[in-house]
Amino acid sequence: MENHSTGFWAAWILLLVGASNASIHEYKNEKFIPQANARFFHGGSEGLYASNSQDLNTSSSSPDISLKGKSFIRFADVTFVRTMESASKQNPMQSTAGLVEAILLEVKDRDRIGGSFLKSNAICCTPDLADAGSCTLGEVIIKRDSNDDKWPRQVKTFFKGNKTEAAMLPETVVINKTGMYYLYFVICDPGLDGTVIRGRTVWKNPDGYLPGKVAPLMKFFGFMSLAYLLLGLVWFLRFVKFWKDIIQLHYHITLVIALGMCEMAVRYFEYANFDSTGMRPMDVTLWAVTFSSIKKTLSRLLLLVVSMGFGVVKPTLGGITSRVLLLGVVYFVATEALELVEHLGNINDFSGKTLIYLVIPVAILDACFILWIFSSLARTLEKLQIKRNMAKLELYRNFTNALAVSVLLSIAWIGFELYFNASDPLSELWRMAWIIPAFWNLLSYGLLAVICILWAPSNNPTRYSYLAETGDEFEEEGISLTSGGIKITGDVERNELLYGLADEVEEDKRE
Repeated sequence: MENHSTGFWAAWILLLVGASNASIHEYKNEKFIPQANARFFHGGSEGLYASNSQDLNTSSSSPDISLKGKSFIRFADVTFVRTMESASKQNPMQSTAGLVEAILLEVKDRDRIGGSFLKSNAICCTPDLADAGSCTLGEVIIKRDSNDDKWPRQVKTFFKGNKTEAAMLPETVVINKTGMYYLYFVICDPGLDGTVIRGRTVWKNPDGYLPGKVAPLMKFFGFMSLAYLLLGLVWFLRFVKFWKDIIQLHYHITLVIALGMCEMAVRYFEYANFDSTGMRPMDVTLWAVTFSSIKKTLSRLLLLVVSMGFGVVKPTLGGITSRVLLLGVVYFVATEALELVEHLGNINDFSGKTLIYLVIPVAILDACFILWIFSSLARTLEKLQIKRNMAKLELYRNFTNALAVSVLLSIAWIGFELYFNASDPLSELWRMAWIIPAFWNLLSYGLLAVICILWAPSNNPTRYSYLAETGDEFEEEGISLTSGGIKITGDVERNELLYGLADEVEEDKRE
């Protein structure tokens, strides 16, 4: 028979799929979930670093306790509300009429909760186990740490008489050991069915409120802001120096660099505010999400139009412009929705199924972009080979190689990410988790830098400019017209140019 303690953790993992990273966890009349012979509510989980100064007194009910440089979890305004039916069954004079326990533990101590170490499927103590002296009847089964008998931590709150509400006493638990910590509120009394929880708990690391899992991202976004600033400065100097040879594609690249710079800066200030207050600032987060969605969309559109040879092989996108714009709009809407759910959702706002429904459309659209980009690249390379334009052919070969490397790296990283998440469902490797989103930002920046290098403004625009190429052809034609005997050649070249333009229009129709 399946062990119910294992089922307890499996149920908890399902709750985490939509969890946010807020260090102030708010509970708004949340319900307890039945599991085995208990009812539980997941109050939060975060990676916490050890306090800078060790404190033997790891628990205090005084709000004036000195907490500078310390990690802690504080129970603030936590209240349990039972049903009127449950309260009416109690004696008004009874001092303890229903128990709710707050269980705080580190991930490696998860097997100390429940009766698995007693070869029992129960989470709460049963009469048989109580008679054997293994636990206290009506309470969660806990196997204390031999090195610290206070852990896993247990905080009890009792209902009194026939009152419907029980307020938890304010208490601060200081964390002296680095680890991934979990908080559960557990009810063993079946008479408290229908009880809900409201209030909040505050989780803090020694240097701020940012969860340990994402704390390194604040410094990373600061570094990326400087990286985009440096790239933008170099690009701007080239842009100004060769402003007479600027093509429309250069403006698109400039916009993507500017959006990347804004996104990283807003992300940094979002995390800095989060670190100082413990809550995500909704307005700043909304701007960060929007900048991110716009930049992702324009970056993919930039890759697509470059692959089509826009401004290099063809002067316009022709009849496919509307389809390119439509794909961009749809991608922006899908990405914005996913980003809003991931960054603005609270712990129980969205289920895993909701998140999957938003992830799948984005993945499908990304696949559409990749297929369209590489098919367009193949046609562009073929056209350049036919025209024997070696300078542009070399340019696009370098771009194709860079794009192929980025796709291979993306596939490899997706495999690593799936393996990482599958092998670490309880976030025991939480100190490494930040590198997953960091990689995608680095890859995006690297690909943008490659495009900036390949299409950098210069005093020799013929290697990337369509207008310069046609101008050269007309110049050759003008020279041939100076000799009456070669005038026919000029006419033939003019006809070839017209036929070439007709072929491009026909190709646009096919795309």
